Amino acid sequence: MQDILQQIIATKLQELPAIRETVSVSGGFPAGVKPSLREALLQSETGIIAEFKRRSPSKGWIKEDGRADIIPFAYQQNGAAALSILTDEHYFGGCDDFIRQARLSGVTLPILYKNFVIDEAQLYAATLCGASAVLLIAACLSKPDCKRLLDKAHALGLEVLLEMHSEAELEYAELQPDLCGINNRNLGSFVTDVENSFRLAERLPKDAVKVSESGISNPETVKALRQAGFRGFLIGENFMRTADPGLALREFILATDKRSNTTV
Repeated sequence: MQDILQQIIATKLQELPAIRETVSVSGGFPAGVKPSLREALLQSETGIIAEFKRRSPSKGWIKEDGRADIIPFAYQQNGAAALSILTDEHYFGGCDDFIRQARLSGVTLPILYKNFVIDEAQLYAATLCGASAVLLIAACLSKPDCKRLLDKAHALGLEVLLEMHSEAELEYAELQPDLCGINNRNLGSFVTDVENSFRLAERLPKDAVKVSESGISNPETVKALRQAGFRGFLIGENFMRTADPGLALREFILATDKRSNTTV
C-alpha cells in the first residue's frame, strides 16, 4: 500500500468502532436469496457493472447532487448487467444508505458493495443494506485476512469480487473468489491504465469470471476486453460525468453493439 490507499485505510480503521456499533444494534439481517453478480455477468450480453460514484479522492466531486434513488434505477432500465455503489463517505461521498435507497427505488439487479473492506463488521453492514456482493482488495489485505473475510462473506450469503492490480497479487486468485477483478487504477497514485487488464488476464485461472475495473471509456475497449476473456466491465465516471447517466449507459451499449456487429 502507498500514498492515497494508506490514507484511506487509516481513515477506515478510525471508522470501524462506529460501524461495529451500528451492526451490533441492527437487530437482525435480511433473509432471502440475493441476486447473483457472478450469474448476472455470465448471462449478460453487455457485462456492464454500472457504478454510482459521486466523488473521487484524486478528482474531487464528479456528481455531488447525484441521487441514489434515481441513477441506479436508471442504470437498470437502460441495460446494466449489475450495479456498483460506492459506500465510502470520506473519500467518495458515499454511504450504505445509498444501497437501501436504490433497492427502495426498484433496483433488483445485483449490487456490489464498493468500499475498502478490512473487517467483518463491514460485511454485516453490506448485508444489512441490501448488497449482493462485496469488494475485497488484495492491496488492503494479507492473504490470510482475505481468506477469512471471503469465507465470512460467503457465510453471510454475499459473493466476493476479489480485486488485484499487480502480478504479485495474482496469487490471491487461489482463494477462489466468485469473481476476479483486475483494477486498471493504481490505488497508490490513482493513475489509470487499461492495458493492465490485458497484461494480467492470461495469468488468472481459466475458469475465473474476470472483471475489468476502472478507466473504461470507449466501447471498442469493452469489445477488446471481452475477446481477452473478461465477462464484466465496471464503469462509473464515464457515465456519472454526464447529465443523464442512464442515457449515457444506453448509448454506450448501443455503440458497443454496433462496433461488434461491424467486425463480424
